[in-house]
Amino acid sequence: MSAWLLLLFAIVMEVSGTTCMKLSQGFTQLLPTILVFVFYGFSFTASTFALKTIDVSIAYAIWMALGAVMIAIIGMVWFNEPLSVLKVVALLIIVSGVVLLNLSSKA
Repeated sequence: MSAWLLLLFAIVMEVSGTTCMKLSQGFTQLLPTILVFVFYGFSFTASTFALKTIDVSIAYAIWMALGAVMIAIIGMVWFNEPLSVLKVVALLIIVSGVVLLNLSSKA
């Protein structure tokens, strides 16, 4: 169970790092620039430990899907990015793919 918590922590740190990339304005803002590296450092460290017990295909798929959904929500709420039906459908397809990948590994 702790590996799954590490993976979730890694995802949250990666999303935080990506958000700081946007806030850094091309690495011109000092604090967000520093935080990009701090958050990604935590993310890669936590994911490395999580991968000791979680299959890499499953971990990366979950990482990618949750990260994409979280970043899309942050983009819409914090950065006023538009919400469209196509964006919602695309995110649902990504999440569905991860669910199917996870189910296929248990078969």
